Amino acid sequence: MMPLIRVRNLEKSFPTKPSATWVLRQINLEIEEGDFVTFMGPSGAGKSTLLGILGLFDNDWEGEYSLEGQSVSSLRPRDRAALNRRLVGFVFQRFHLLEDLTVAENLDAPLSYRDLKKSERDALVADTLDRFGIVGKKDLFPSQLSGGQQQLVAVARAVIARPKLLLADEPTGNLHTGQGNEIMDLFERLNREGTTIIQVTHSEANAARSRRILRLRDGWMETSQP
Repeated sequence: MMPLIRVRNLEKSFPTKPSATWVLRQINLEIEEGDFVTFMGPSGAGKSTLLGILGLFDNDWEGEYSLEGQSVSSLRPRDRAALNRRLVGFVFQRFHLLEDLTVAENLDAPLSYRDLKKSERDALVADTLDRFGIVGKKDLFPSQLSGGQQQLVAVARAVIARPKLLLADEPTGNLHTGQGNEIMDLFERLNREGTTIIQVTHSEANAARSRRILRLRDGWMETSQP
């Protein structure tokens, strides 16, 4: 069976003088559907850069990358964006909620790209509000929420369209321990329900919640995969 993600000899660099600055070097990676993987390593190791490439946000790299059997490098930008919307949910460290929209409106935003009737979108938003226990927050704006509540909304927004792949960049980095544990409990539940998850974290405790830990250093993956 074809893995959900397959990467071969992926590399990324920035043009600098006198020679290029390498951010990722010869990355080989396979991630099966339903896996829960953690990228770890020191700051500047290339973790977030690799996550951005896997999420189809960064197109400036060399090598081979296939997602759900499709060669990403051969896709036109419009088709790559469509693949991102269909398959990928992304959780940012700093939430990236739209400040002028309510919680319910933030959840509806990613659904606006889908071919859904308003009644279907409203039903998905209502279901997600209930599933995440934030019905009482639906008319509040992000500035009226705590950090933990904002991150909970950010995760809900990332998964409302039921993406096959959830990517999370330091999802608990700005939260206290209790809030962070709630987010990690939620990730474990989503993974049990079938969502493939890749997270970047510096927390050994959070990494231990995943099924596999892959470590990067200076752009190289320390345990290269077949």
